[in-house]
Amino acid sequence: MRLRGFGLPTLAYCSKLLCGTVLTGALLSSTLVTAHAAGRTTGGSRAPAEKTQEQPAKDDAARQKALHRQVLSIGRGDTLMEMLTSAKVTQDEAHQAIAAMRKVYDPRKIQVGQEVTVLFEPRRGGSRRFAGFEFVPDALRSVSVSRDGDSGFSSSETERDVTRRPVGAQGVVSSSLFEAGASAGVPMSVMLELIRSYSYEVDFQRDLQQGDRFEVLYEKLVTDDDRPVGEGNVLYASLVLSGKEMPIYRHKHRDGRYDYYNRDGESIRRALLRTPIDGARITSGFGMRRHPILGFSKMHKGMDFGAPTGTPIYAAGNGVVEEVGPKGAYGNYIRIKHNSQVSTAYAHLSRIAKTTRRGGRVEQGDVIGYVGSTGRSTGPHLHFELLKAGRQVDPRSVDLPTGDKLEGRELKAFQQTVRTLDKMFEDSRNGLQLARFPGGATPQEGGCSKAAGC
Repeated sequence: MRLRGFGLPTLAYCSKLLCGTVLTGALLSSTLVTAHAAGRTTGGSRAPAEKTQEQPAKDDAARQKALHRQVLSIGRGDTLMEMLTSAKVTQDEAHQAIAAMRKVYDPRKIQVGQEVTVLFEPRRGGSRRFAGFEFVPDALRSVSVSRDGDSGFSSSETERDVTRRPVGAQGVVSSSLFEAGASAGVPMSVMLELIRSYSYEVDFQRDLQQGDRFEVLYEKLVTDDDRPVGEGNVLYASLVLSGKEMPIYRHKHRDGRYDYYNRDGESIRRALLRTPIDGARITSGFGMRRHPILGFSKMHKGMDFGAPTGTPIYAAGNGVVEEVGPKGAYGNYIRIKHNSQVSTAYAHLSRIAKTTRRGGRVEQGDVIGYVGSTGRSTGPHLHFELLKAGRQVDPRSVDLPTGDKLEGRELKAFQQTVRTLDKMFEDSRNGLQLARFPGGATPQEGGCSKAAGC
């Protein structure tokens, strides 16, 4: 277990209420060993050490047993403050406890359905005193807040050790990349990360065809008791589109940064994302069209991506928010300025992210809003525009510059990364599941390897 504590004495890295017995027991063992060694050296007795250490352990165990626990479930629209006060915690103590928790966990991240255990310790006369609370935000960690004497509250976060196991998969596209991934047993989160990584280069609506293939090597997170608890990073992926192979590798720089590169060491990142939304289909391209509402031919100065209401929309690149809010036929609208010449615009949003404000900076991939059908719209979709010098241009016609290219020692280190990940993928092939064409035919019976070029 790795423990991170805040506002606690050096030896108390976990909550007094959660871990008091464990820590006291550990300190007791250490003290007894030291006392016994000292006794052999100096002739002193170890009995006093045993007597002074056993009582605190018994007291902590008794205190733990006596605690009253009230389990509350977060409902839609609930706040942690409201939950604590509904459990008869005073507003002042609830505020102090939540302020202590903020040092290890943002209370705004608590999700609907999560349970919070509120702790009370009995007092004379049948009353009880608020002692803190605890909850488990995910399978990898737990958070607790406990009373720190009479001076306030302290918080701690306990993390479970996990092992990152590489898992390989490959598939063949029959209708969509998502379906191919599901057929190969690849988790949705991994496919979303794969699509996001390729969004700089690939137009998934136009470029992906039936018979195209993918490979992916990703991390599966497993606890020390061998229980899977989620997925980590995509380490390697490859798309074969119309016979063209496009591999990418996750590489750690010497300064600690991570990024994805093609086999030549060129960053896959570009100045702008070509598709600022996950898993969407293009419903209308740039150019003249018969307007679905107005009923006459009109220039469509952007691209429409059909997606369900609420689908996250990403900033296509780094920049400053120039305009945000309602804008006539555009409905809820955002425009981001990326440099002196280039801006992007996003329209018909159901709502705008709270962090998206006029004059605020955004980074590529930040969620700025959510798909909707506000303004002049026939259904939920994102209307996306690319503007150069203030005029809308076809996003598909612009040659976007790539990011950096590795050189020298960094390139040599990356080449070793490529060899390592290629070997890891090949070693994982025994557990691969191959997504099949309709009818059960596969491009090569017995599996597919890069060496075979299937």
